[in-house]
Amino acid sequence: MSAAVAGSIPPGMTARNLVEVAARVAAAGAKASKAVTPRLVAVSKTKPVEQLMECYGAGHRSFGENYVQEILEKSPVMPADVQWHFIGHLQSNKAKSLVQGVPSLFMVETVDSVKLANKLNTAVGEAARLPLNVMVQVNTSGEETKFGVNPEDCLSLARHIVTDCAHLHFSGLMTIGMPDYTSRPENFTCLSKCRDEVCEALALDVSTVELSMGMSGDYESAIQMGSDNVRVGSTIFGARDYSAK
Repeated sequence: MSAAVAGSIPPGMTARNLVEVAARVAAAGAKASKAVTPRLVAVSKTKPVEQLMECYGAGHRSFGENYVQEILEKSPVMPADVQWHFIGHLQSNKAKSLVQGVPSLFMVETVDSVKLANKLNTAVGEAARLPLNVMVQVNTSGEETKFGVNPEDCLSLARHIVTDCAHLHFSGLMTIGMPDYTSRPENFTCLSKCRDEVCEALALDVSTVELSMGMSGDYESAIQMGSDNVRVGSTIFGARDYSAK
């Protein structure tokens, strides 16, 4: 597979890492008195299918990819019950190929414009599939290099999805955080405040609107601050190799 490179960790270790991280996620969720254990998305970008299948064999089904071409290559060779999360920046002109090429696409976590929402909505409608779960990506750090809407623009985009995109299901809000892909407490607090604002304005139950925040370096603290969905990659799969990118 051209989009993935060979893993550098021994066979069997990926599954062991996954089990350990899943246990830590469950423990953090219990400590935070979460009614439902936060979802663990195993971020498998640049990693070969063999490592994903180790996780699958351990009972895991939620996988995250950052690149359209890579998820298009992996999806057909992975079992059909995998729930794929797209978590990278998505250009609107690739929305149709993503929706059509990944029948088990469960969620797009990185909707950051009305244009992208409209493209996804049209593509899902044309594919005659169930409404696609989407999250609005919010730039909580203020970094110009980060994608996502500004916090003050979050409500407007969420409202558009809820009212004008019949083939999309507004599932929540997502943030990446700081430039080094960790987050500070204020990033988490900002996303939580955005959710409160959206839910109040759109009359949504807070419990039905997820927060996707927390990665390998900070997923436990993110759960403590309310995350319902964490995206963990290198802690499970080992260090990335971007030489093919």
